[in-house]
Amino acid sequence: MIDVPPGRVTLSDRRTRRSWSVELAPYELAAVPVTQARYAQVTGQWPGTARGDQLPVEGVSWWDAVRFCNALSQGERLSPAYRLHADPEDIEGIEGIEWDASADGYRLPTEAEWEHACRAGTTGARYGRLDEIAWYRGNSQERLHDVGGRQPNAWGLYDTLGNVWEWCWDIYDAEVYGTYRVLRGGGWFDEHWSCRASVRRRSHPTFQIDDVGFRIARSIVC
Repeated sequence: MIDVPPGRVTLSDRRTRRSWSVELAPYELAAVPVTQARYAQVTGQWPGTARGDQLPVEGVSWWDAVRFCNALSQGERLSPAYRLHADPEDIEGIEGIEWDASADGYRLPTEAEWEHACRAGTTGARYGRLDEIAWYRGNSQERLHDVGGRQPNAWGLYDTLGNVWEWCWDIYDAEVYGTYRVLRGGGWFDEHWSCRASVRRRSHPTFQIDDVGFRIARSIVC
């Protein structure tokens, strides 16, 4: 886990053409996306189609990621960040989960935390040359790659761009898309324009596909 300093990040929504700033307290974020080996160790499952211990886990839904966070927290005797109250396959499942902000367990980053960490103090579309920092359609041979194989950003985070899209906690746009959650970062099959710090994608929380994974965060609880 990497200690991420506090800061401010400005997010924007293309549909509404609105921007908003978010103040962030310090938090921790995993240096790499959750790997297949780590996911299997915690859950006993190997989802997705590719196989490799150090490949990022893929083919996991937002609900899968939430359950992983709670299971990992319980395994390390930490307080689970999420309280689940409903069937996670329920299309209205948003009403069945609460985030306990006082918990010291693992969780998904908010999209503001994700973008702040991805940028690592930079202001451009990317924190380095794309071919050096990310696996994307132009250099991936259209397949997943082991985590940590490209250059990290200034804060020591790998693969925030490319390889797999990453689930975030937030709802994308409740007015239009209901319970759809935010995805960030771009994936191995995406063109260069999708692998930028500000790009947002959305999907239903039960959605599973071979270019979507996640990384874990933790609040710094006093």
